[in-house]
Amino acid sequence: MVNKDTLAQFCRSQGQPESPSRTPERDSGSGSGTAVTSATLRDGKAYALPQQHGVLVLNKPSGPTSARCLTAIKRLGQKKIGHAGTLDPLASGVLLVLLGQATKLSGHLLSGGGKVYSGVLRLGQTTDTWDIEGQVLEETPWQHIGVEDVRREVASWLDLTEQAVPSYSAAKHEGQPLYKLARKGLEAPQKIKRMKISQADVLETSLPFVSFRVACSSGTYIRSLAHSLGMRLGCGAVLTELTREYSHPFGLDVARDPADFTADPTLLPGCVIPVEDALPHWPRVDLTLEEAARVRNGIAVPCRTPQADSGDGEDLAFLMEQGQALALAKREATAAGPCWAVLRGLWN
Repeated sequence: MVNKDTLAQFCRSQGQPESPSRTPERDSGSGSGTAVTSATLRDGKAYALPQQHGVLVLNKPSGPTSARCLTAIKRLGQKKIGHAGTLDPLASGVLLVLLGQATKLSGHLLSGGGKVYSGVLRLGQTTDTWDIEGQVLEETPWQHIGVEDVRREVASWLDLTEQAVPSYSAAKHEGQPLYKLARKGLEAPQKIKRMKISQADVLETSLPFVSFRVACSSGTYIRSLAHSLGMRLGCGAVLTELTREYSHPFGLDVARDPADFTADPTLLPGCVIPVEDALPHWPRVDLTLEEAARVRNGIAVPCRTPQADSGDGEDLAFLMEQGQALALAKREATAAGPCWAVLRGLWN
């Protein structure tokens, strides 16, 4: 695993989450505000913990969908729950679970930084999903490919600024997810998206298998990287393993196995990261009691002193009431001077 401090320097770009493959998120519903009332049973006792507010970092195992990994948490009586950054069923690693008021942070967590993945690809094969779980479309000889050929192509990922979106993904065409169209045998125009790779390394080669690590903008399709490498080498390639090691601003070092909370539900409160700590690069503005009352009514408050830029292109901040995040705010210019305008209230 890469050290978290090392990972952080690679992750400064924007985008959307890695999308589902042939076995995508289906009807298990993981969006913000999903109502769940059942609780986990342990030693004959029902556990329905109070609603938590913050971010829970899970270490998703390979196999289940991202939504299914939330099931153990939902059963603890968490009525408001979602996640930021879907992982394909094939993938493992960091999955950010949003609880309570943190569900309002989803868009900011997705746009506030990048991700780091390690994975394995296999040369000589092409599938409809661009990973090992899809239907094999073609088998191609790879024995003429050398290690230096592979290293050259992986290094070329650093020059990419856009990539093709897999047909088995959650990206939409005319309101329909591409994976649903693909499963029905319907074609859609090839979508292209912007992305950025800031690190691309070959870790190990045992051809036809290649182990690699990339640091990338949020939303980069790792399956697409594997597929494009195979196309350029002329032998095809599929993704066989994938681990998300870092999803800004959290790494595997703070991630917990979903099964931990089934075994001991009382662990949950101590593992939830407070809302304001989920975006540590945002400034915090302490409010007076009078200002807090105005904010609760949706009224902007003056910027008493210059505040630091959040670093992601917008003047964003947490408005704090007695040490607790009260609202997300954006600095705006007005006739009376700069003020903090409320974006999202966090008080109910």
